[in-house]
Order: sequence, then C-alpha cells, then structure tokens
Amino acid sequence: MQIKINNNINLEKLNKTIIKCNKCSRLVKFRKKISKEKRKQFINQKYWGKPITGFGDVRGKMLFVGLAPAAHGGTRTGRVFTGDKSSDFLYKCLYKAKISNQSNSDHRNDGLKLNNAYITAALKCVPPGDKPLKNELNNCFSFFKQEINNLKNLKVIIALGKIAFDACVYFYKTNYNFSEKVKFGHDVSYTLPNNILLVGCYHPSPRNVNTGRINEKKMTLLFKKILKLI
Repeated sequence: MQIKINNNINLEKLNKTIIKCNKCSRLVKFRKKISKEKRKQFINQKYWGKPITGFGDVRGKMLFVGLAPAAHGGTRTGRVFTGDKSSDFLYKCLYKAKISNQSNSDHRNDGLKLNNAYITAALKCVPPGDKPLKNELNNCFSFFKQEINNLKNLKVIIALGKIAFDACVYFYKTNYNFSEKVKFGHDVSYTLPNNILLVGCYHPSPRNVNTGRINEKKMTLLFKKILKLI
C-alpha cells in the first residue's frame, strides 16, 4: 500500500513562524505605521500588518521571488504580490501561461491556485523606501533558505526585478559561496551552486509597463519558455 505523505507540513510550520517574527525592530515599526496610516481607498479595510509568507504549489518546479511585500499590497492583504497594479499585471501573465487558475489576486482567500509554481519574497516585511538593510535581509534569509529546502522539485528561481535578483545573488553568496559574476537582465539566467537556475525578469511594475520595458506578451513568453525548459 502506498502511503501518502503531506509535503505541506514543514512549510505550514515555517509560515506560522514567519508570521510571528518580530526580529527586525525597524521593519516592525514601519509595517505597523503603514497599517495605521492607510491609503484613502483602503481606509475601511483591516491591514494584515504582519510578515507575509510564500504560497503556491509546494511540488512546483518554479519559484517566483520578489524583494518584499508592497506597502499597500501584500502588507494590506497578507499575500505577496496581491492587491496592487504590479500583481494585476503579473497574474494576467501567469494566467496566460497557465501557471495560475485566475487572472487576478485580490486577497488571501480569493480562490487563486498556482500550478507548478510557488511565490515568495526575499524579505517578509515591507522596508522603508523599499530599501532593506543587510542585517534585515540576513535575518529573513533563514526563512528563505527553508522555503527553498522545502520545495523538493525546485528547478528555476525567477527573480521579479533587479533588486529581487540582487537579493537572490546575495543570498547565494552568503549561504552557498556563490562567486560567479552576474548581471541582471530580462531572460538572462545563471546556474546556482545547488543546480537551480536563476532567471532575471523585469518587475511587473506600472513604471516598467508604462514605459514599454515589459508587456504581457513579453512576460508571458518568458514564463512559457521556462515551463518548456523544466
């Protein structure tokens, strides 16, 4: 008789630990400030105001990584890349590439499911000015490393934006003695020490979309290319 193993257990425990984390006093203070000083359009909503966790298919071969939750996106909704214009664009592309079951993500319980992919952030709390300190990244890297270790089928990390890409490189330099000289570029990839491929991808921000740096076709093609690769 085949015994079914629940591969969610370790990640579930990890996520509970992440949500309770208060290690970085600067980040704790800032996320609380954001949760009180709400944007006008969200004034009646209760902000999550805690560290965010990753989510998705724990058996997936792809890991999408952002730098940190947005102030009025993930910090509000409790789910990374949810509830802002960047996430609206991202999920349209993920849906077109058949990686998500719906083309939008608005809150933690909106029915979104990912296929063959997990999404997380290198930093679990929003930093002031979107600029984390090295010690803050290092604190969160213990969580990031456990996420990677729990994704047993992981083949490719897709870094969403240059600063997320740089954070991934810094993580591998400090945890795996990664010494290769790398440069961020859209659809530019490098092999990491644990044989995982790191792929750069333009951030799905309104600025990149409005300037034409990225569009739905270009991003969807990259996602489909990675799917074929794995």
